[in-house]
Amino acid sequence: MRIVREIMRNKNSLISIIILGVLLLTLMKCKNDARNVESLTNSWEIAIPNQEIPEGLTSLSSEQCGICHQQHYKEWKYSTHSHAWTDLQFQVEIKKESSPFMCINCHIPLQNQQEYIVEGLIDGDIYKPIKKRNPKFDKDLQKEGINCASCHVRNNTIIGTTGTSRAPHKTVKDAAFLSENLCISCHNAVAVITPTLACTFETGDEWKSGPYYGEKNCISCHMESVDREIVAGYGKKTSRLHYFAGSGIPKLDTAKTKALKGLGIYPSTPKKTYFKNDSIIFNLKVINEFAGHKLPTGDPERFYNISFILKNEENKVVSTKTERIGEQWEWYPEAKKLQIITFFQKKKGYLPFLINQSKKKN
Repeated sequence: MRIVREIMRNKNSLISIIILGVLLLTLMKCKNDARNVESLTNSWEIAIPNQEIPEGLTSLSSEQCGICHQQHYKEWKYSTHSHAWTDLQFQVEIKKESSPFMCINCHIPLQNQQEYIVEGLIDGDIYKPIKKRNPKFDKDLQKEGINCASCHVRNNTIIGTTGTSRAPHKTVKDAAFLSENLCISCHNAVAVITPTLACTFETGDEWKSGPYYGEKNCISCHMESVDREIVAGYGKKTSRLHYFAGSGIPKLDTAKTKALKGLGIYPSTPKKTYFKNDSIIFNLKVINEFAGHKLPTGDPERFYNISFILKNEENKVVSTKTERIGEQWEWYPEAKKLQIITFFQKKKGYLPFLINQSKKKN
């Protein structure tokens, strides 16, 4: 009988715990239901919705695209797009408490690449997103950053600029969708998120204000046109390179990337001989001759350091000078642009270097 009483006592305790748990969950749900949840309204807050794998494929990965589109895949691997997620600087930034959830939407645009789905914001606060687990999250796909599907898959269908009926997958022709507007959707993100946090990527606006607007666009320069086979054995047609060449600065020490020449650099010619107490005047002319936007562009903390080093006949440094070219920002107590020193298209930059230095005759 004693054993039976113990069992009944334990059973009653278990029932009590279950009832208490149900009550707590009910209270929590009521509390959650009472929250003021605001919808996501800004484009940068919303990832590209989860995509189903297009018919004829087994994955959304660039690696699979590369089975047929071999040259495109090789070029993409050179691009900084392929390292948009694994970029070490970006990984450091998103781990900061001040980095809100939507910063990942340009680096891994597909919802399939994101571990959580953000359904709204409590009281519209970007630091209080309502998240749920993404059942279609693909960790390997995440590592590819901005991959083929980021631009070429929508509504579970592959989008191209020419269209074909010979592909093993369904293809829709939509050159307008794959225009420079798709590039600008990430490369022109301008918003003050909080007083101390501003997203300021203005490359699209710079292009629209520049001399090439209406004549050339992002694709004209960064995706050079080439006649080649898009798939081996299918015959040549007009295609575009997928290096997405830019600054030429790779995101990882082990990576390689392609560069576009933007600046023309013209140093003056010094005299062959200077005498004691002579002034050495050296002019360096730097011109944005080729880019349709400012240089540097994009990240507001990018800059050029142009260093001048004067050495004597013994190869010893006798004087140095460094000029910084780029935006200067103050981030606290309020984010604001302090100074803009950049190279805009067809605007000349002169960097004088004046030294009064005694020097032996050569």
